[in-house]
Amino acid sequence: MKLSDFDFDLPEALIATRPVQPRSAARLLLAQGDAIADRHVFDLPGILRPGDRLILNDTRVIPARLTGTRARSTGQGSSQARIEVTLMEPAAAGGWRALARPLRKLAPDEVIRFSDDLSAQVAERGDTDVRLVFDRTGAEFDAALARAGAMPLPPYIAARRAPDERDATDYQTVFARNPGAVAAPTASLHFDAPLLAALAARGVAMTHVTLHVGAGTFLPVKVEDIETHRMHAEWGRVDDTAAAQIATTRAAGGRIVPVGTTALRLIESAAQATGRVEPWEGWTDIFIRPGYRFRSTDALMTNFHLPKSTLMMLVSALMGVDRIRRIYAHAVAQGYRFFSYGDASLLVPDAE
Repeated sequence: MKLSDFDFDLPEALIATRPVQPRSAARLLLAQGDAIADRHVFDLPGILRPGDRLILNDTRVIPARLTGTRARSTGQGSSQARIEVTLMEPAAAGGWRALARPLRKLAPDEVIRFSDDLSAQVAERGDTDVRLVFDRTGAEFDAALARAGAMPLPPYIAARRAPDERDATDYQTVFARNPGAVAAPTASLHFDAPLLAALAARGVAMTHVTLHVGAGTFLPVKVEDIETHRMHAEWGRVDDTAAAQIATTRAAGGRIVPVGTTALRLIESAAQATGRVEPWEGWTDIFIRPGYRFRSTDALMTNFHLPKSTLMMLVSALMGVDRIRRIYAHAVAQGYRFFSYGDASLLVPDAE
């Protein structure tokens, strides 16, 4: 298929720059088979069945946006340049891969100072990014980063406003616990404590897995033939407990419902051909597009995605290209809010 097959017209006014409050008050487009209904996220306990299992990504977003200065000695003294950095992912060679602006002002071995207790050395500079090695590791790095960094809002929000203190809470799930993501698993942002309690009372089970979402999730697809697109890799883990819980639900006839494309991509990476999800840990670059056969996923809760994105390809694989076109046309016509801080959809391929 071609990239243009996943394009659609989206009015700019529908791009959300703030979430609704409370979280579960967001609208929910329920697409079940060919039927479409307009609901709210707080309706989930009445939509899901007892025995269903939600798969929740418990990654924690780190404050990955940093602003610092690079000092350089010259023949006439010293000069300083302001450098903006967005951490992307841990580098295999150590340190972090990061986007830097302006990239051309950086040279290997130079030091960027972000605060009194956080600096990084440029270990390598590539054509599009750098590898930074920080002067702190472990808990000391986490603490210094928390003081110096800001939340890494998606480009389509950052272009409209600067991050602020609200984003430190808004752009984090209520069950985040494993730091490492530089983008939020945004479908999970709709869950709050009352909704989680109502789901548990309904008999809907929940399983936590971890996929550290990388900045590559925002990179555009640049090839027209989607078969030649290369996905970014992200680190994830499905532990023994999570795999056993999923197996128990499947054996009892319950549905497996990932919350967000990150959770879906992770359990599909861990699934065997039989559909059984095994304990798994590592890097996944799974690319789900039309023609993919789902092994472990029965439905998906997800936000509304960018035109011509790999996530549009993923939901098209789950629901079918024509059905997704109808679903998105309905969402636009009804004024649903799009992208990370927007509304949600529950996509169920098969009718009741």
